[in-house]
Amino acid sequence: MRLGDLEAAVSAMGAELHSLRYQEWDLLWDGGTLWPRRAPLLFPIVGALKDDTLRDGDRAFTLPKHGFARDRAFAWIERTPRSCTLELADDETTRTAYPFAFRLRVRYEIEAGALCTELALTNSGEAPLPASLGGHPAFRWPLAPGLPKTAYRVVFAEDEPDPIRRLDARGLLDPVPRPTPVQGRILDLREGLFADDALIFDRLRSRSLRLEAGGGPALELAWEGFPHLGLWAKPDPGPSFLCLEPWQGFASPADWDGDFADKPGVVILAPGETRRWSYTLTPTAAG
Repeated sequence: MRLGDLEAAVSAMGAELHSLRYQEWDLLWDGGTLWPRRAPLLFPIVGALKDDTLRDGDRAFTLPKHGFARDRAFAWIERTPRSCTLELADDETTRTAYPFAFRLRVRYEIEAGALCTELALTNSGEAPLPASLGGHPAFRWPLAPGLPKTAYRVVFAEDEPDPIRRLDARGLLDPVPRPTPVQGRILDLREGLFADDALIFDRLRSRSLRLEAGGGPALELAWEGFPHLGLWAKPDPGPSFLCLEPWQGFASPADWDGDFADKPGVVILAPGETRRWSYTLTPTAAG
């Protein structure tokens, strides 16, 4: 897909964004040895369930971290020079881990200098559909070769004074909130921020943010429908990646153990209902 200075490529496997190029810059992580993915879609869970177990009444199902959508081939519904739509529906395999009928459509479109991603989840069954979902795009850090990683900061649209959450050793949500590292609207980036895994904003005020430095390209992420946000990187002294992740839901709280439908962050769709979430990536040139 291409329009003007912006070009993107999408894979049917996981309906995953595989490249995002703006002018001369490759902005998306390339799936290198540090982390083999690029921008996986998280469905039907975000994060981990306790013991990787989804409970539905007296039934229990094994569902690994972040769900299965990222490792399933989606069907192409539409492809044009600047947009595409893909779909994943439940089948015998998905129902062994997630016993619900669903249809998940993912649409990418380049318009007005931005890449827009829309997720549309439909309950195609006759029972309520509980679900979480989210984006997990990873961007090169630094965005432009030659800049130090510490030159970058995340600028939120609003002040973010509320505590954040972290994960425990099992990948579950620590029940103790942590002081936010955001100063007003500014999060100065450094390796040590991610020594304890992701920063999880479960009391998020902003609906957009900007990844920027004193030179090179910048990237704005704006989202609709997603109430939560994760920021994550694998600490590494060399050039690596930074994930900016709009979420509906998060890992199971470490002190919670109940039915999936009652899990914090899960939404419930009535039979026949469709719900939509979206996020937009807008790169800009050196400032």
